[in-house]
Amino acid sequence: MNSGLKIIIVYVLFLVMNSCGQDASSIKDQVDFNFDVKPILVQKCYLCHGPDSVTRKGGLRFDTFEGATAILKNGGQAIVPGHLDSSIMVARIHHTEPDMIMPPSDSKLKLTDKEINILTQWIKQGAEWMPHWAFIPPKSPNLKGLSKNQSEIDFFIGKEITKGGLKKAPQANKNSLIRRVSYLITGLPPSMEAIQNYLSDQSPNAYEKMVDQYLQSPRFGEKWARHWMDVVRYAETKGHEFDYQIPGAWRYRDYLIKAFNLDVPYDQMVKEHLAGDLIPDPRRDVLTGVNESHLGTNFLTMSEGTHSPVDVRKDESDRIDNMIDVTTKAFQGLTVSCARCHDHKFDPITTKEYYGLYGIMESSRFSPVPAIRTIQQEQDLGKVNELKLYLRDLIAEQWKTDATSINSNVPKSVHGNKSSKMSSSRDSGYSVIADFRGNNLNDWQIHGQAFGKHTTLGNPLFNDQYELLELDSGKASSRSLGFGLFGALRSPNFIIEKKYIGIRARGIKSSLRIIIDNFQLISYPIFENINQKVDKEEWQNYIIDVDLWKGHKAYVEILPGYYENHVYKLPKEAYVEIEYANSFDKKRHDLPMPYDDKLSTAVQAIEDWSSWNATPGQIELLNRLLKNKSLANRFLKAEESISKNNLLKSNFTDTSFFNGIYDGFAINSPVFKRGNHHELTSEVPRKFLSALSVPDSISKSTGSGRKELAESFLHPDNPLTSRVMVNRIWHHIFGRGIVETTDNFGLQGKLPAFPALLDFLALKYQHEGWSTKKMIRYILRSETFKRSVYGDAESDQVDPENIYLAHFPLRRMEAEDIRDGILAVSGRLDTAMFGKPVPLHITTFMQGRGRPKNSGPIDGRGRRSIYQEVRRNFLEPLMITFDRPIPFSTFGKRNETNVPAQSLILMNDPFILQQAEEMACMITAGEWTVDERIEFIYLQAFARKPIPEEAALAKSYLVSLCKTHGVKENELLKSVVVWKDYCHSIFNTKEFIYLM
Repeated sequence: MNSGLKIIIVYVLFLVMNSCGQDASSIKDQVDFNFDVKPILVQKCYLCHGPDSVTRKGGLRFDTFEGATAILKNGGQAIVPGHLDSSIMVARIHHTEPDMIMPPSDSKLKLTDKEINILTQWIKQGAEWMPHWAFIPPKSPNLKGLSKNQSEIDFFIGKEITKGGLKKAPQANKNSLIRRVSYLITGLPPSMEAIQNYLSDQSPNAYEKMVDQYLQSPRFGEKWARHWMDVVRYAETKGHEFDYQIPGAWRYRDYLIKAFNLDVPYDQMVKEHLAGDLIPDPRRDVLTGVNESHLGTNFLTMSEGTHSPVDVRKDESDRIDNMIDVTTKAFQGLTVSCARCHDHKFDPITTKEYYGLYGIMESSRFSPVPAIRTIQQEQDLGKVNELKLYLRDLIAEQWKTDATSINSNVPKSVHGNKSSKMSSSRDSGYSVIADFRGNNLNDWQIHGQAFGKHTTLGNPLFNDQYELLELDSGKASSRSLGFGLFGALRSPNFIIEKKYIGIRARGIKSSLRIIIDNFQLISYPIFENINQKVDKEEWQNYIIDVDLWKGHKAYVEILPGYYENHVYKLPKEAYVEIEYANSFDKKRHDLPMPYDDKLSTAVQAIEDWSSWNATPGQIELLNRLLKNKSLANRFLKAEESISKNNLLKSNFTDTSFFNGIYDGFAINSPVFKRGNHHELTSEVPRKFLSALSVPDSISKSTGSGRKELAESFLHPDNPLTSRVMVNRIWHHIFGRGIVETTDNFGLQGKLPAFPALLDFLALKYQHEGWSTKKMIRYILRSETFKRSVYGDAESDQVDPENIYLAHFPLRRMEAEDIRDGILAVSGRLDTAMFGKPVPLHITTFMQGRGRPKNSGPIDGRGRRSIYQEVRRNFLEPLMITFDRPIPFSTFGKRNETNVPAQSLILMNDPFILQQAEEMACMITAGEWTVDERIEFIYLQAFARKPIPEEAALAKSYLVSLCKTHGVKENELLKSVVVWKDYCHSIFNTKEFIYLM
């Protein structure tokens, strides 16, 4: 160390020793790295000395222990644990000279005296470095001092209230509690009957019974599903120019409602969202037997979509980025997408890890998925396959007997040409993509049931008299199990190297598609050619020009059915069959028949046929023997099997679909240099985040790795998954999470207000089977939840943001609660559940491409807001005004604004006016007195009766309204217009839209 620097340090140490004591009372005896030190480093030091190597100065970094204690270029160390006199950082943060002080003056950052003292004390006590708090597994906290009947919530929060010298608010009255519980659990006001029952119940557990009744209400799922829909950017259209539909999105919404009502364990929901298609024993709807697990994957398809993008690879990278962003925020509370172009500037997430997750998403395949196929249909499909096996065994048994007595003049062997394979031939000028004239489907993926597990080679073909006519030739066929059944045949990924792809196919109302860079919204004008319609029953050679996409990743997709405005349709008569596919540059080539190159006897041919291993040559031999009657063509018991088979196949129809995910082939993505998809570096293996220290199994997967990703999220060593979810639950109850930044548990997120409580709840959530209802019940039974919103004035000055919950937070209700509450009190609410969304009401101001031709009713047919259509390009004005987020990314925490537009829409919106009139009509139809009507309105709107002063003001206001509308006072009871204005004024009160 040079002498000048030594002098500076000695001088500064003199200042330190004289200043440390000045603010010592505000510093803890033991400084905590995560909660005291790291926030200072992140906010004041990382700009120049953080993880970003581009902006880092002087080779010094404070995001790692090794970097902070390394020998600097000019000698010395920024931090020497336990030694203030040797730590250059101490000298620089205490310095007074503008050129020497840190942070430098031009950064506009300045350390407070308290922050300086924290850093100094931290170094003095050893400069302990720890992982970020969120990456440390939760541990059971110390509960010493917990009273026998005290909730752990009240214990932890009570300690902070005592420490801060705050005064707890008293318990809220029963009217406030039932309204609070009702809205927070169901999103609706309590009914008159529920209010009366609760008020009259004097038993010690009346409150607990009331909470449990609401938790068992079917309205619970509707409320809490809507919370999750914010997290997964739920919408029913894609946005962009024409706002195309997301098929079956509403089925995902119904899936959520059912899951929350059934209290499906959260770990199960995580698996279903990420890999519902890969669960061996999927969860099924109790009543219908429909596969619920696969519905969860619709969440991954919920992103915005662009039709005909000029740069399809960029479009793919943007969609996958959105999937990574939403997935990691939703389940891990981390902003992983910040590492798309460079290592995360704050969190320990590298660009390589981002592209490790990118490969997982890139390896998945978007697809229509049958939405209403039941377990009975699945079982019947299994029976069809069993009958096929039985029938083949039946025939083979007879033929093996026949083969021993075949006339010597009948050919007993066949010799063919060498089989063609999926390979390139420089001499031939073409490359084989697939040849289905053999006995297998190559290594193509079979999704759905229509294509079965084999080609049609050797399938017995019977006439109406149950006589075996012949064995079928080889081809991939979507009608092997009947018509109207969904299935997709998809090739492995390949790089387009030749100008054309040729496919020999036939069928009715079906599709041949080339999926380039996972792009699905194939549309005119750029992509029209790569979606070929098959609608002829004669064999055709379909030629697809892919010259524009040479060098791109692609796969071939064969589908019965077709897309209409990007919505998949499967007519009952649709089917598709293909023999082969190849690629070429100039001339189309027919492929030679894939005969085997070995001799085969009749006995061997029958043996191979019975085990599904026959070659085309062997099938030709058997057909010749069948034709000359050397082999039997009628079989005992065959008639019964064929009839049963035909009957079962007639019941198979897939008519409704949702956008979901099937697994693809493993792809390891290269890193995009600076996020540019045109500048690719070396490939990285698919993997999880190393900061979470979870064993890696993703890279070993031969598929996408989504199943292994779900396992990583739920691994016992993963500290985030349960923390993030219990924090979301806490946020929805109190309006603020224990970690305020619900979607960001990283270094840029807020620190938890109650770290020990968060750990306790996270562990409790896991130990109690990931039950969301149990967690909500536990929180709602706490003293903290039951406090009044009216706190102590002095305490409010000490804790103006009510961080420590000395009183219940004053909360404005969410947009859906306001609308649904209005429908409920007006008597117009329709509580019907599930089904297609109610079309959006389109106002004259809602213009643009994709605007629906028909508008829905103003009141949405009285259905709850969760059942109203959510169109990305045409968002409902009332919802947006009251802060429902625009669905483009995760919004676990809604904004809560207070703007003039909210008052204006409550004053002028046609829906509000309409419902005020509906309520007025209901009131004037009765024979109640004015006092009874006012009391009824108050109970409906506020779950309480008016106090005398409020009743008097209401009467006075009604009299003034009579004068305004020219209504005589003796006609008040029948005047709809007067009562409409009064009800409208109730909708505009603070108490109506806030939980008081």
